[in-house]
Amino acid sequence: MPGGKSSYVHLVAGGVGGTVGATVTCPLEVVKTRLQSSVPTFRPIFCPTTTASGVWSIPVEISMERPAGIFSCLRHIVQTEGLTALFKGLGPTLVGVAPSRATYFSVYAKAKKVLNQSGLTEKDSKLVHVGSACIAGFVTSTLTSPLWVVKTRLQLDNRNVTKGQIMKLLNGIWKTDGLKGFYRGLTASYFGITETMIHFVLYEHLKGEVQRHHLKMRGTNETNVMDFIQYMMAAATSKCLAAVFAYPHEVIRTRLRQKEVDGKRKYHSFFQAFRKIFREEGRIGLYGGLGTHLLRQVPNTAIMFLTYEAVVHSFGSEDLS
Repeated sequence: MPGGKSSYVHLVAGGVGGTVGATVTCPLEVVKTRLQSSVPTFRPIFCPTTTASGVWSIPVEISMERPAGIFSCLRHIVQTEGLTALFKGLGPTLVGVAPSRATYFSVYAKAKKVLNQSGLTEKDSKLVHVGSACIAGFVTSTLTSPLWVVKTRLQLDNRNVTKGQIMKLLNGIWKTDGLKGFYRGLTASYFGITETMIHFVLYEHLKGEVQRHHLKMRGTNETNVMDFIQYMMAAATSKCLAAVFAYPHEVIRTRLRQKEVDGKRKYHSFFQAFRKIFREEGRIGLYGGLGTHLLRQVPNTAIMFLTYEAVVHSFGSEDLS
């Protein structure tokens, strides 16, 4: 397949894969974001009361504590904000996911091709995979940061989302911080490139092992349904390991992107936020929402990579390997 067409296939496959994965796992993303935040993001539960004569009086707040557990959070959000609240930020997420995943996979494939042809290192070596993931992560994080800032703010807001609210949010960010407000947390995203590097190196290794095993057993590299299932498992396993290792950057990025409280900003930079969270909340603070993150990211990654590999295969283009 010609290089231009091959790049286009990776672009489309990445966009489709990211969109499908993000839509299916959006409710878990909302819960994860709220658990990562340090500001109140859950509505209190109110219970109507009656007087001795049976007349309804003003509702009394019966719960303001943060729900414990993933399913408790999901139930609390539906109970206090409605079912649609589980998909808050999906619009900006999809607007961001499609181009970000499309950009990431296409840049990764292109960078890997260039590095393999450069002669600087062995073809398809770990160094090639690390370099490709680093380049793709840097480009993607820089281009899509504004979309993720808006998505995070929307998911932290416990009010019902309206078009006017989104415009007010955009204006608020611009008036408060100007252009740099849309790039809050970008440094944390750059640190997060470590996660993508670990993920892709492990994925490429596991996928290569699967292909070598099949070549040995079947004598051919022809892909079947079982191969795609094993690729999906490889993606899930590698993502799980990478996410656990690099998770604190997710918490820090969310804290940096959350809105001001009483006109004051608590977190200003990556290292300042890291020190403050560790000092005030300990190690557990740096891993807030990890369970939800894994519960969302692992299946999301599995779905995304399965879709990506299937689309690339259907076009007859070369895959990530």
